[in-house]
Amino acid sequence: MKNSVFLAVGVFFGIIMYKSEAASWFRIFEMFQFQSFHMYGLMGTALVTGIIAVQFIKRKQLKDVNGNAIIIPNKDKSIARYLIGGIFFGLGWALAGACPGPMFVLTGAGYFPILIVILGALIGTWIYGLLKNKLPH
Repeated sequence: MKNSVFLAVGVFFGIIMYKSEAASWFRIFEMFQFQSFHMYGLMGTALVTGIIAVQFIKRKQLKDVNGNAIIIPNKDKSIARYLIGGIFFGLGWALAGACPGPMFVLTGAGYFPILIVILGALIGTWIYGLLKNKLPH
């Protein structure tokens, strides 16, 4: 039963992403060409919402559905990890025309060639797992 709630929320989120054109290759291309504010507005809204939600969880010391305290640890400060990771993520996003969330939305919308991109993302994640201990963290 609990998993069906997660599935319903995921489907709803996917519909919102599709209808807001957050999964549109053309919108993403416009963003990387600095021709449209649309995607920056969407991401900025998500960022502000996330900051407010995390601060609310931390200050109210909220608990999860099982009654366990939600603990959000502070991030390690490291320029290399964010710079290198951000470059790889951004290059992949620019080349594929989609980041991980919209990739699955595009699959659900019937754009099946995106499955090649999902396979590439899974292989990249697997390679990262192999090299994780040798990378600057």
